Amino acid sequence: MHALARTETAIPTTRKQAGRHKLRPGYDSAKLVPGLLLAAGIAGLAFALRNLPGLSSFSPMIIAIILGIAFHNLFGTPVGAKSGVAFSMRKVLRFAIILLGLQLTASQVADVGVTGVAIIATTLVATFAFTLWLGRLIGVDAKLAELIAAGTSICGASAVIATNTVTKAPDEDVAYAVACVTVFGSIAMFVYPLLPGLFQLGPHAYGLWAGASIHEIAQVVAAAFQDGQQAGEFGTVAKLTRVMMLAPVVIALGLAARQRARSSRVAHSSPPAPMPWFVLGFIAMVGVNSVIDIPIEAKSWTVTSTTFLLTMALAAMGLETDIRKLRAKGLRPLFLGLAAFLFIATFSLMLVKLLD
Repeated sequence: MHALARTETAIPTTRKQAGRHKLRPGYDSAKLVPGLLLAAGIAGLAFALRNLPGLSSFSPMIIAIILGIAFHNLFGTPVGAKSGVAFSMRKVLRFAIILLGLQLTASQVADVGVTGVAIIATTLVATFAFTLWLGRLIGVDAKLAELIAAGTSICGASAVIATNTVTKAPDEDVAYAVACVTVFGSIAMFVYPLLPGLFQLGPHAYGLWAGASIHEIAQVVAAAFQDGQQAGEFGTVAKLTRVMMLAPVVIALGLAARQRARSSRVAHSSPPAPMPWFVLGFIAMVGVNSVIDIPIEAKSWTVTSTTFLLTMALAAMGLETDIRKLRAKGLRPLFLGLAAFLFIATFSLMLVKLLD
């Protein structure tokens, strides 16, 4: 742990200045343990609760943030756990997103085909732009709208927390965005399997529609396999292709944030938003997984570990979320999430019917 954490160090320049020199802020490895254990404990409980009837279809990340919010608002997050919770929200999250790249390969994108990738990419861009536009129109805070846009258009909770590394929204905004994409993604998971016959969609077209428009990976898997093995497998691959687009989106948002900081009046006093360099690690892992045949056992362990680390990050997010501030957001962001969900569902369906 000490290799990953930065300890507080003093750098005196002279003997007279030594006593007055302030410590540089950072992570103290000894202080990280309580918060890391708390976040990991909540993550473990979230995994266990998925075995209960009615909860198996929900991602452990969603259960973890709910548990974290409940713990924080009922008991309060201990002061001694703050450092470890912050570490989970930042460093653990970035490492997990890097590992997420090991679930994707370039050949999976090739299996989707040029038309399929075009449908997924066009749907993503259109949904993101529509959500930002509508958010401005109805008065939703720009940062919250950006998080809802990312979660809806890319990959649910993972996209929300990855995007927030450059958006820098309050924790309550992150929790609200995660709640939005969870609610409407869950609705899609139950409604989509009822619609292939109505819309005359074959297994390939239905799988592509589900993968291009449903929020979470687990929700896509649950919905797509309801129409058979072929639809389930293609829906999963289409969704993973969409997840791969997380990297360029976050990088683009990072560049935009830096440009806004440079052009603002306070640019000289406020440093620009940091570039999300960890996303390059995500791309590198996709490359590694594309050229190296990783054993099934190792890949299974990696998938479980990645999900657990992401669950820890969302548990930590919940431990920093004040439910009173969530209530203060009102219903307009919820309406924005609903509108974004309806847009991505109808827009992607239209493209699938026209092009696939």
